[in-house]
Amino acid sequence: MSAAVGDDAPPHLAPYRPNVGVVLFHPDGRVWFGQRAATPPPHNWQFPQGGVDAGEDLQAAALRELVEETGVRSVTVLGRTDGWLTYDFPPEHAGKPIGRAWKGQRQVWFALRFDGPESEIDLEAHPPVEFEAWRWAYLAETPDLVAPFKREVYRQVADAFAVFAA
Repeated sequence: MSAAVGDDAPPHLAPYRPNVGVVLFHPDGRVWFGQRAATPPPHNWQFPQGGVDAGEDLQAAALRELVEETGVRSVTVLGRTDGWLTYDFPPEHAGKPIGRAWKGQRQVWFALRFDGPESEIDLEAHPPVEFEAWRWAYLAETPDLVAPFKREVYRQVADAFAVFAA
């Protein structure tokens, strides 16, 4: 796991951007996984996630991000992680706006059950498009599909939500 919030970030960087993540569970226990738009393989899959607006409730932020990135609204909240999970951005993020402003991200993750029809999934629900494809996967396989700098957090999320998984 990465360093705790507030550890020695360079003076021009805020430590960690507040963020939420969503693991969307199919009723059969598999999870929704999106292929990031304009991101080359092999590690271009991830769960929906995004920033928390100032003063925004974390669960409300997770539901908002899910709708924006997937179009999905029909869900039941199953659980959430305890506390914040953090990761540092890799050096190649230094030239991107997010990497110039933040050392990394701190996240609270939510487990949600998908209660709607698959026709509800709309990757173009809210521009800009985050994902160009999606599939149902097994929770245990997801850490191997994500960008290496996110793997430890995905392992922790998989452990936390294993009770809901197929």
